[in-house]
Amino acid sequence: MKPIATIGYERPKATIAGPSPALQWLAISDLVIDPTYHRPVRARAQKYVESIARSFSWSRFATVVVAPIEDGKFVVIDGQYRTTAAALAGFEKVPCQIVAADREERAMAFEIINHTCASSRMAQQRARHAANEPHAIQLAELCARAEVELLQYPVPVDRQRAGQTMAVGALTQCLNRHGEETLITALQCVTQTTNNRPGVLSARMIKAMCAILGSDRTLRDSGLSLLEIFDDIDLMALSDKAAADAPVRGVSPVQLLTDRIRSEVARKLVRKRSPISPADRLVGLLTERRLNLMQQNKMQQNKMQQNKMQQNKLAAQTKVARLPQKS
Repeated sequence: MKPIATIGYERPKATIAGPSPALQWLAISDLVIDPTYHRPVRARAQKYVESIARSFSWSRFATVVVAPIEDGKFVVIDGQYRTTAAALAGFEKVPCQIVAADREERAMAFEIINHTCASSRMAQQRARHAANEPHAIQLAELCARAEVELLQYPVPVDRQRAGQTMAVGALTQCLNRHGEETLITALQCVTQTTNNRPGVLSARMIKAMCAILGSDRTLRDSGLSLLEIFDDIDLMALSDKAAADAPVRGVSPVQLLTDRIRSEVARKLVRKRSPISPADRLVGLLTERRLNLMQQNKMQQNKMQQNKMQQNKLAAQTKVARLPQKS
């Protein structure tokens, strides 16, 4: 056995640890969960909780970190699964470490404690957002501007809706590497086009789109023309094919997808910029003339209808004027 030693470590210049925590056994019925940063206990997590309950032992039970709130309740910061397992095993109380923390501090504590665990990036983003961390707020606002919904926990693709994504890591990476405008435009090329389908906003797709637009500012800033180009490109088909071909070609799926989207965009641009043939020009002129004639006919019909209404109104007034007056 060895004692705890601090030799060789650098001591902090200042420490603001806050009030000392209290240790106490608390009734499980007095513990609550904050859904702002705790994700729901779903099928996989439920099996994990059941496994803890089947082999429950206090020697393997870490203290539950909680903070007091109103009505004599305590909100769990860390320990939701093991507390649920203790209740499942028939216990009514669990040992708790009670700390003084407001809502923002609780969310940040949850993120820090679970950062070293198997906590998903989605859970961390949710906790950081609840703690008003600037980067998390910025990411959420950018997604909202692009009409993208950041999922708070893993959802299978077949149960996702259009515009939803689990790729928090890719979004963060692309924001740091390419900036706000590139990330928003890349997302809008999906959500504002025919590609707005469930599962398109994968990490692979987001990285590929940002790489393309980040390297070509003129293309990125081309507005409606850019969206029209992507209306004619099936991004999901390209993504699926890149994922299948990448192992054979010995390249990363992201790089292969990037190359193929870039090729498709270049092909669409060449077609869009190519000179118009005389036949196509004639078709365009005839179409424009037909539209003008339709508009003129409609205006004439509206004018005739207004004249008829005016005539009917005058006839009605004349009829009323001719009625015998009562003395």
